[in-house]
Amino acid sequence: MYDEEQRPDQHGPLAGFTVGVTAARRADELGALLQRRGAAVLHAPALRIVQLADDSELLAATKQVIDEVPDVVVATTAIGFRGWIEAADGWGLGEDLLQRLRGIELLARGPKVKGAIRAAGLTEDWSPSSESMAEVLDRLLEEGVEGRRIAIQLHGEPLPGFVEALRAGGAEVLGVPVYRWMPPEDIGPVDRLLDATVSRGLDALTFTSAPAAASLLTRAEERGLLPELLAALNHDVLPACVGPVTALPLQARGVDTVQPERFRLGPLVQLLCQELPARARTLPIAGHRVEIRGHAVLVDGALRPVPPAGMSLLRALSRRPGWVVARAELLRALPGAGRDEHAVETAMARLRTSLGAPKLIQTVVKRGYRLALDPAADAKYSDV
Repeated sequence: MYDEEQRPDQHGPLAGFTVGVTAARRADELGALLQRRGAAVLHAPALRIVQLADDSELLAATKQVIDEVPDVVVATTAIGFRGWIEAADGWGLGEDLLQRLRGIELLARGPKVKGAIRAAGLTEDWSPSSESMAEVLDRLLEEGVEGRRIAIQLHGEPLPGFVEALRAGGAEVLGVPVYRWMPPEDIGPVDRLLDATVSRGLDALTFTSAPAAASLLTRAEERGLLPELLAALNHDVLPACVGPVTALPLQARGVDTVQPERFRLGPLVQLLCQELPARARTLPIAGHRVEIRGHAVLVDGALRPVPPAGMSLLRALSRRPGWVVARAELLRALPGAGRDEHAVETAMARLRTSLGAPKLIQTVVKRGYRLALDPAADAKYSDV
């Protein structure tokens, strides 16, 4: 769908950054939001969604809701609720199911679920302002659940403590599994995404479901890359999750994530627009303001795409601004450069051309190269 060769069409807040997308559902929407803000996007669905219209579990749960009418039904996702109604129609049980749902307490997790409920000719009794299952749980427990039968339309993600808390309060809980997460049929894109993450070819990696996060971790473990993946996510690649439930598999592995206040794609992208530029290194060099991003550099606000080898050199130089970095050290920073220091000279020439300001990097004869840090900044970085 997307690839790492894309470049931003215009200078936006994410120009020069590469963002990984693990979503299976709504990946096009998320990718478009990121690209409109200038990001390059690498997409690899970590999971696929398998509808359960012919699944015996869903059929059995539907019949149970019809035959043993629950006191409360909790609808968690719009796609899941619609899928449930459509599957029931396919079995000839649609009208019976709707009839039961009309006479009981119907809770909707958020506005999209409310829309799906109303499209089915039903009306929700309540929906939390936070769009959080935790608030749904609080309401149910405050009402009292002892002796009540509660059906929950599951959405493929773990609901930690939710069912357990209801059962501990004396409720009978019925799960309604509408669709299931499965590994992708083609694992190749996931492997490429993992390789890009551990090699720091990404600046951020986005997650919109807990199963996708768990799937990526599992695949990394299968390939022996889990330590490298966790190191990348803890230090160089920003893990961004749409909400706290999505973040749970990563947190269980000791990875801290960023999350928007509202658990939606738009706020997730806006969060990246704040976080990634704030993490970029900005230096005063040769009278210019230079901001070093993932695969590009802003020179006085102008976007300058830079080849990967050039970015490797620039990062090596920026770790010690103003200090001379030897050719041998720069050679080690080049990916797959071998032992020929001439590769450094070739990559450096291309880097200077890409930056459009050759004097940003000075050649120090017989020693190496240095960033031409402005004199006023020398003291600040002299002890780096």
